[in-house]
Amino acid sequence: MNRTKSTNPELVQLINFLRKQGREKNAAIWLDVARYLSKVRRQSVAVNLSRINRYTQKSDVVVVPGKILGAGSLDHSITVAAFDASEKAKEKIAAAKAKYLSIPELVETNPKGSNIKIIR
Repeated sequence: MNRTKSTNPELVQLINFLRKQGREKNAAIWLDVARYLSKVRRQSVAVNLSRINRYTQKSDVVVVPGKILGAGSLDHSITVAAFDASEKAKEKIAAAKAKYLSIPELVETNPKGSNIKIIR
């Protein structure tokens, strides 16, 4: 069978951006995030807020290479970056006084990718 590429232009652009930043800044975390984002749709990452809450502590920085779903709640303030998030998840993140960023915004604030957790 022929391999097909993603038809989502935003996703393709983000993957190329992350690969470029990973090579230029010598930051393996962005290469890993690009690898997770480039997986086929059946293997794409979808994370509930309850999982993020379980594996983080106050003031952690987390990147989700996929979508954040709204099941569960956050009980501490963190910074979360993801490719996409449901409306309910964004509401709950804001209610917990946490910060939601897009992945390119996180790359610009922390180009080396230090002290960032990948949750998938």
